[in-house]
Amino acid sequence: MGLVINRDKTRIVRFKKEGASLDFLGYTFRYERDKFGRNKRFLNMVPSASSCARERETIRGIINTRSSFVPIPKLIERANRQLRGWSAYYSKGRSRSTLQAMNWFVFRRVVKHLNRRSQRPYRSPDGVTWYEHVYRKLGLIQL
Repeated sequence: MGLVINRDKTRIVRFKKEGASLDFLGYTFRYERDKFGRNKRFLNMVPSASSCARERETIRGIINTRSSFVPIPKLIERANRQLRGWSAYYSKGRSRSTLQAMNWFVFRRVVKHLNRRSQRPYRSPDGVTWYEHVYRKLGLIQL
């Protein structure tokens, strides 16, 4: 196949050191202490900070000021398609906190977008919270 190892990018990682981690294929691999307080460590796999930053940038490209005239169902559909694909790849390992952070980012982005679409702010119906309105009525998915 003619593959050659790039000596500049290749390194040896000793996971026994405290704080040692390896970023590979969009994941960060590192040993962490046991969640139950036992004297054990386990190899944890979470989405890397750079892959989360790229996804946030992609969402910003979908939900921005230039998309103010796109109908809300169409905009939510685009965001959902992107989020489904991203979460399908990054749902392995212990990625719950990362996925929750991404949910919160997208939720805030959608609410901000709805409020900026017109001179008068968008309001959720009476007796319905923003959370319920965005996720149940408008159909945004949760990761």
